[in-house]
Amino acid sequence: MLRLIPALALFATPAAAQDAPSPQRMKADVERMVRFGTRHTASSTTDPRRGIGAARKWVQGEFERIGRTCGGCIATEAIARDFTGPRAPQGLNVANVLGIQKGSEPGRVVMLVAHLDSRNSDVMDAVGDAPGANDDASGVALLLEAARALSKEKHKATIIYGALTGEEQGLWGATLLAETARDRGWTVDAVLSNDMVGNTVGQNGVRIADRVRVFSEGIRFAETLEEQRRRRGDGGEDDGPSRALAKAIRATAATMPGALEVFAVRRPDRFGRGGDHEAFLRLGYPAVRFTVAAENYDQQHQNVRVENGREYGDTVDKMDFDYAAKVTAINIAVTRRLAGAPSAPAGVSVDGAVSTDSTVQWQAVPGAARYRVHWRRNDAQDWTDHREVEGTQLVLEDVIVDDHFFGVSALSADGKESIVAFAGRTVPQTVPGSTTR
Repeated sequence: MLRLIPALALFATPAAAQDAPSPQRMKADVERMVRFGTRHTASSTTDPRRGIGAARKWVQGEFERIGRTCGGCIATEAIARDFTGPRAPQGLNVANVLGIQKGSEPGRVVMLVAHLDSRNSDVMDAVGDAPGANDDASGVALLLEAARALSKEKHKATIIYGALTGEEQGLWGATLLAETARDRGWTVDAVLSNDMVGNTVGQNGVRIADRVRVFSEGIRFAETLEEQRRRRGDGGEDDGPSRALAKAIRATAATMPGALEVFAVRRPDRFGRGGDHEAFLRLGYPAVRFTVAAENYDQQHQNVRVENGREYGDTVDKMDFDYAAKVTAINIAVTRRLAGAPSAPAGVSVDGAVSTDSTVQWQAVPGAARYRVHWRRNDAQDWTDHREVEGTQLVLEDVIVDDHFFGVSALSADGKESIVAFAGRTVPQTVPGSTTR
C-alpha cells in the first residue's frame, strides 16, 4: 500500500499546548550554578556551598523536584568512575548526575547532555573561581528546562538528561555515560549535546541571534576501513546517522514558528576542537553538538578580570537568555519527535544496477506503523521525494539508482518520524563454493 504525503507534513510537531521555555528560569538556574564559585571536576565534593559536589547535589535536587511534579516520572541516578590523564595525573573520580524519564520502551533512549564542570585560565586550578556561565551552565539549564516540559508528556523511548563532569579533563563524563549505555545494552537513537548555548555576541562584537550551529560527523568515527570504503563507493558520506540526525534537527526547527535557523555544520566539531558528543561517536551512537553561532573567546576558560579595558571571564551578564530559550525549544521539539517515533530502520539497502528501477528494502522495526522511503538526486544534499509503505520493500520504477540516493525512516501511528537510515548497496550473500562478481 503506497501513499503520497505532502512535503510540509514530513516533520510536523504535535500542536498540544506546551509551556514555552522560560528565559527567566534559565537565568535563575545559571546564576545558581555560578554561585558555587567553581565547578572544576577536582574541586571540593564535601563543601555544601562551593565546588562540584555542591553543584551536583543541587542538579540532582532539581531533577527530583521536577520528578515530583509528574508523579515520579523522572528518577535520578549518579554514575561514577575513576579516570587518570594529563589533566589529572593522580587520578580523579568523575561523577555524572542523570535524570531518567522512562518510556514505554525503556531500553531505547534519547539523550540530552551537557557538562556541569567549569574551569578558568589554568585547567589545573581546582580552587580559584570559575563561573562557567555559558560554558556550560547554559547547557545544564537547558537540560532542566527540557525536563520541565517533557516530563508533562509520556514517550515511547526513555529520555536521559545527563549533567556530566570531567569534560574539561578529557570528555570523561561523556565517556562514562556512553560506555554505561553500551554496557547496559541500551539502544541509543540520538544524543543531543549542548555546550555553550547562551551567548549571541562574538569575539568581533558582531551579534548573531537568529541561528544556532549543530555539528555532525559524516564518515563515522566507529566505522571500519572496509565500511568506510563501502560508504565511499555508495556515496553516503553525507548521510551517516549523526549527519541524518543534524538534518532532522534542521527540518524540525524549520516547522517551528519563530525558531532559530539551524546551521548544520558538516564537521564533527569546531575546527581542531572537540566536545562531549565525540565520546558517543566513538561507540557508533548518533550524536551532535549544539553551540552558539557567535563565540567570544575572551569569555571561555578565562579568569574573571579586566586588562587594558578588556573584559575577560565567563559571566552571567554576557549571556542572552531569550536566545538560550530558543535553543532549548529546538531540543525539546526534536526530543519529543524522536522519543515518540520508532528507531531508525536497520539493514537498509538498494539494488538496481543496470536497471531503470530501484528496489529499496530494510528490516522491520518494532513499533513502526509504516515507513517513509526518501530519495533525491545525487547532486542534492536534502531529500526531495518520498513515498510511504507498510511493508519492508519498495520498487521505484524509473528512478535510476545511478542518479539517486535513497533512505528509509520509520513512522509511529501518529506520524512521528525517526531519523533517516541511508541505503547502501545490497551485499550479496555467499555460500561455500560460490563466487560473486
